[in-house]
Order: sequence, then C-alpha cells, then structure tokens
Amino acid sequence: MKNKTALLLLAAVCGTVSADIATDSWAKDLKAWRDQRAQKLTAAEGWMSLTGLEPIDEGSNPFGGAADNTVHLKGVVPAHLGVLKRHGQEIRLSPPPGGFPPELQLDGKPPQPQVLNADDTPQPTRMTAGTLVFFVIHRSDRFYLRVKDAHSPTITSFQHLNWYAPDPAFRIHATWTPYTPPKSIAVASIIGTQDQMPVPGVATFTLGGKSYQLEPVLEDPGATDLFFILHDTTSPKTSYGASRFLYTAFPSNGLDKPGDLEMDFNRLQNPPCAYTEYATCPLPPKQNRLQVALPVGEKKYHD
Repeated sequence: MKNKTALLLLAAVCGTVSADIATDSWAKDLKAWRDQRAQKLTAAEGWMSLTGLEPIDEGSNPFGGAADNTVHLKGVVPAHLGVLKRHGQEIRLSPPPGGFPPELQLDGKPPQPQVLNADDTPQPTRMTAGTLVFFVIHRSDRFYLRVKDAHSPTITSFQHLNWYAPDPAFRIHATWTPYTPPKSIAVASIIGTQDQMPVPGVATFTLGGKSYQLEPVLEDPGATDLFFILHDTTSPKTSYGASRFLYTAFPSNGLDKPGDLEMDFNRLQNPPCAYTEYATCPLPPKQNRLQVALPVGEKKYHD
C-alpha cells in the first residue's frame, strides 16, 4: 500500500511538473510572438509605415510631391513622379512633362511607360522614390495608390504595443465542421467596399459554460491558415472598436473533414486600421460578433 501511495504521489508530482513546463513553454512562445508582431508592424514596409491611400480615378492621375498633382504624396519626394492613367481595370504609368525623375524606380529599375500590376496579381509592381514605396491596390471596383514611408511618424514615434495579461484559460479547443460545399460571404471593409470571401467551415467552442461559433475566411487561394475576423464585448472599452483578428492553423483533419481546432485567443491582434488611417481593413461578419468578453490578446493602441 505504501508503495502504491508513493507511486501515485510521484505521478501527481510529475504531472504537475509537466503541466508547468508546458505552460512555461507556451508563455515563452507567446512572448516571442508578441515581440515579432511589434517588429513586423514597425518594419520599413510594415503597417505603421503607411502614409497614404490615394484613389486612382478613371482618366489621368498625375502623382508626386507638388500640390498640383491629382495624387499628392507626402514626404520627401520629387514634385512630379509620373501619371497614372486608368482605363477600366488597367492602370498604366506614363512620364510627367519633362520625363521621369531619376529618383523613381520600378521593381528596382529605371521606369518606363507600362501597365502596373496591382496587389491582387502574382507580382505587384513596386515603385520607389527616396524613402517612399508605393504600389497599386485593388479593392472591389476601386483602385488606390498605397504609399509607405520607412520614416513615417507612426514608426518614429512608436514605443510599444498594449496587451492584456496572458491567460491560459483562453487557449480553446474547438470542433471543426466543414461546409460541404464551402460557402462564401460578402465581407465589408472600413472603406465601404465588399468582397466575396470563401468560408470553409465553422469552429464551435465553449467558454464560460456557453457554446459559441466563429466562421473563418481564407484570405487567398494559397492560404495556409484560417483567418477569423471577430468582435467581442471588450470593444470599444479596452480593445479596438471595429474588430480584432485571429489566425490559426488548419483543423486536425484538413478543411474538408470534421476535426479539432486550437484557438488561442491570447493571440488576438488589432487590424492595421488600429494604427493607420490608410488601411482597408475587413469588418467582422454578423455571425462573428460575439456576446462574450475576450480580455486577452492585443488592447487598444490609442486611448
């Protein structure tokens, strides 16, 4: 009997030690993820580098640093960089009067008149001038010139991100139910556009004794993770008002079979719109507006 009791005590101690090691490893991984997130946001071409989102209208759109341009760029940039000529879905770059300035480069080479590839193509055209990087983005039926500056005020004034305290209780085991066939939904954006996005299934989980469901979308055909756009009752008091994002690995048995899904809400992150007015963030669909508080993950960046 004494030996049996000793073995039970040893097993209990070993179990506690294993759980402590697992929790410690999770906490270290979470801290590393948080540090990496701050680095990505403040990188030379991270979300905090955005300094412009300029509409490209049908017809001619001169762009550059001078105020007489249709598309006026902020920062240290030549007065007249070029002309963006839009004809329907095609955006063509033409030289300004006097020719392209030497500062302008296209994909690292001197510019020449050509059609520009937008961000929804395999190889978007990347233009640079000084510390600025700019390229065409396509949203619904609209086109914009997105501008990034490695020396943006958002980057140079950055101090830290704001986080809730880590809480292992919000590491959730969910069940995955695929949609057969997969469906698509219209996802609205903060700039008023709507895009159809595929929804491969639904995640069901329990929190505080109640059952909840969230539908993820796939950001692109080659996506390797699930993208949850959601809202909870911490918003807008302590978390960002519009939404937060959560990325997870695919379910245990793939997208098209029932399975398990790990959802760590400690990795909830703010959308880019929390840091810049020049982003085009998607908004949470109605079914992803949870009536429960998720006091973990990223807090509001600005009070």
